[in-house]
Amino acid sequence: MNAADIVLDAVRRVEVGPWTTFRNLSVLTLLTAGDRDAAYLTLDEALAQHSVHVVEVNEGGHVPELKLVNEGELAVLLLDGEELLGAKQNRVINLTILAPAHQTRVIPVSCVESGRWHHMSRGFVAAPRAQFAEGRAAKMRHVTSSLMASGSRSSDQQEVWNLIADKSARLGAVSDTAAMSAMFDACHASLEEFVAAFTPVERQVGAVFFVNGRPTGLELFDAPRTWRTLAPKLMRSYALDALDQANAAVQSAAATDAMALIHDLISSQTLVFPAVGEGEDVRFDGAGVVGAALVASGKAIHVSAFSTESTRGSNGKGRRRARRNEASEG
Repeated sequence: MNAADIVLDAVRRVEVGPWTTFRNLSVLTLLTAGDRDAAYLTLDEALAQHSVHVVEVNEGGHVPELKLVNEGELAVLLLDGEELLGAKQNRVINLTILAPAHQTRVIPVSCVESGRWHHMSRGFVAAPRAQFAEGRAAKMRHVTSSLMASGSRSSDQQEVWNLIADKSARLGAVSDTAAMSAMFDACHASLEEFVAAFTPVERQVGAVFFVNGRPTGLELFDAPRTWRTLAPKLMRSYALDALDQANAAVQSAAATDAMALIHDLISSQTLVFPAVGEGEDVRFDGAGVVGAALVASGKAIHVSAFSTESTRGSNGKGRRRARRNEASEG
């Protein structure tokens, strides 16, 4: 099978598990028939072993790129939207990457701290979260457009900053450097309640997330261990959007709505590009969904998709136009 067919086969084979709701965030678990292990480390695992280092590309730095040095025996999985803290400014990773063992890679990133451009540390550490889901969806759409237009994996940096500024204002999070991390810090106690409410179940490899009863996003991995390791980061990502849209939870035909999102993904146009690291980068562009997947060694390592029809807030008017962020790169 080609890379796109591998992704579609993985999505079709997934089993629907329990449905859980906490406040206005609901999760429909996705299960696998077997409990195969992952043949790679997550970024947190590799950093803990000191086998990987993430630094600026050079002493001067370059906002949309970082350098990852993997000195370990295993490939390292970097999650789309995973936040990196330190160096000259905080960044998020633009797409899921499998960084090969014993190799150095330049990885595409986006700035999520527009008011700082000076070293706080030599290298980066991984934050316990991924970029909020609204921002990940917008970034994924722009990265796909960039791939189609020029073969690069660039985000719309101004929109990244705009979304952070708007959400920070709504959540009352203050940061001298316009850092996305301030929102997660301000909402820490509430976010941890969401994490505690959605503990992984046996054979779980992913989930479909619902905010205020609307299907928002899908995350699917190749192994239960990967889900168990990365689930808290993704829960905080979607939970921040839930806090931002704090309406009462509404009734939802969970399985039906989830299958509709999956159907939109399967029905989308697919494009395949060489991956930044190992494997191939599959992009989905459909009427109601934007998606991306990493395929390596014949497996769909990570599939991520977002509904483009879900709207922010309860007034039915959708996400308000982002105002221009006056902060600069520094």
